[in-house]
Amino acid sequence: MPLDLYITSVTSFRETKAQQNEMMRILDTRGVTYKTVDISVDKCLLEEMREKCGNPSAVPPQLFLGNKYLGGYPELMDAVEDGEADKFLEGQK
Repeated sequence: MPLDLYITSVTSFRETKAQQNEMMRILDTRGVTYKTVDISVDKCLLEEMREKCGNPSAVPPQLFLGNKYLGGYPELMDAVEDGEADKFLEGQK
């Protein structure tokens, strides 16, 4: 099952774009199968992402395996720095 990476293609925040790009780079270099879900296409997708996160103010990028919330940029980066990225990504390749 591919991971779902919630992103936004419409943002004025360089930090958001950089975080999204870095998460995609990490997933790509590890050979992880994922699909992007662009919340800017439909407001319902933002609400869906926030509901799945359990956080009414969550913003992209956010990563899921089905309905299971894996985390956002800080969580993935912590896992990478700790050498636990594969465990974090649940071995999805």
